[in-house]
Amino acid sequence: MRHLLLILSCFLLVTVAAAQDASATDSATITKRKHLVAAIFGGTYGASFISLNKTWYANYPRSRFHFYNDGNEWLQMDKAGHFYSSYNLARISHKAWAWTGVSEKKAVTLSALTSISYLTIIETMDGFSDNWGWSWLDMSANTAGVLLWSAQQLKWKEQKIRLKYSAHYTNYADPTIQARANNYFGKSLPERFLKDYNAQTIWLSANIKSIWPEAKVPKWLNIATGYGIDNTYGGYSNNWIANNQYYARPDLKRSRQYYLSIDVDFERIKTNKKWVRGVFTFLNFIKLPAPALSLSNGKLSGSLLYF
Repeated sequence: MRHLLLILSCFLLVTVAAAQDASATDSATITKRKHLVAAIFGGTYGASFISLNKTWYANYPRSRFHFYNDGNEWLQMDKAGHFYSSYNLARISHKAWAWTGVSEKKAVTLSALTSISYLTIIETMDGFSDNWGWSWLDMSANTAGVLLWSAQQLKWKEQKIRLKYSAHYTNYADPTIQARANNYFGKSLPERFLKDYNAQTIWLSANIKSIWPEAKVPKWLNIATGYGIDNTYGGYSNNWIANNQYYARPDLKRSRQYYLSIDVDFERIKTNKKWVRGVFTFLNFIKLPAPALSLSNGKLSGSLLYF
């Protein structure tokens, strides 16, 4: 989820620009706004690449460009993260390009290119890192997220199905696992939310009214299905080395988890206030905490409030 901070920063910059007034209509204003949006994305992307290089890639050895098959890593939870990131980067990019005044088709095309180009550069940086490599499966997930967004926007001019994210902070009861989590995922809340795959859920959130117009439900009510994992403390196995000591925990069964819950599409709540619409756009990044059913290892359980 290295891309999540980039998405949030783009959202803040785009909101500041787009909140000034409505989309443009004359060619001169359209051109000025296109240059502004391009500058915003270019500057944000450049800053994020520099930051990633210093805080992430600089800590690991470099190598020649190479490919890497990581299809079985983290029970594919990292691929769900790529899916989510590319979708929401395209979603936020579209709001900026639409504000410039270009046609809807062109705004969709530019948004898709904005998302996929950024993630392709990130993947290329992985390709020169000895610890990772260019992953075609990562790129497939990136492409799938962009296609989910752009196909809906071109066909319906709305998002009937959204990709959302939720996470929670876990204090592990086992002191060995707690130490592993602190060292590997980080101790702070932001680090855990970004790095601890066991605490994350990626959701497909579908708006009931837009899919089934006859349904007598609020326009903002969604039904959501989620995917998460549990007991994963390494990419492929629960074996690791810490303080020159080898740990093996085959007793901790790595598992997939599937969820069913309700959700809110905040952008379907009517308001005339621009700042409230901005807040609603932000809130649609995340899945609203709500009651949920979960299926894991063949067992069905429920939570009154699942994050």
